[in-house]
Amino acid sequence: MLDTWEPSSGGVLRLPSGRLIRGRGLRRPLPPGPPPDFALYLLGHEPPPTSWHQRWIRWPDFRLPSDRDHAREALREAWIRSATERVELACGGGVGRTGTALACLAVLDGVPGKEAVAFVRERYSPRAVETPWQRRFVERFPQ
Repeated sequence: MLDTWEPSSGGVLRLPSGRLIRGRGLRRPLPPGPPPDFALYLLGHEPPPTSWHQRWIRWPDFRLPSDRDHAREALREAWIRSATERVELACGGGVGRTGTALACLAVLDGVPGKEAVAFVRERYSPRAVETPWQRRFVERFPQ
């Protein structure tokens, strides 16, 4: 398994397979170190351009993705890329939407949907996944 991020760096979540994903809040400065190879931005508005490849999921704060099929496809792409690339998931604060998306990637990585929120809260942020509907989204997320 290729370590795509420094495992001890802030915001880096190690999935059961060993894949490393960085979660962060876009309202904070870009962390030191290498930039992502691919980023998935979870915002209610289109993100600014970056020098790395990115995708955008229209996802208003405290809500769910506007297009759930598009979100599932983009999250699956992020999970696949994380095997060999530095993948970052980010929303404004880096907690609710980012935590929800990280939990969905944990489901894709084999964590049961009912355990994925606890997995991310323990390893990424205790405040991850902020609303009951975000929790249900993770629990029903398809593998």
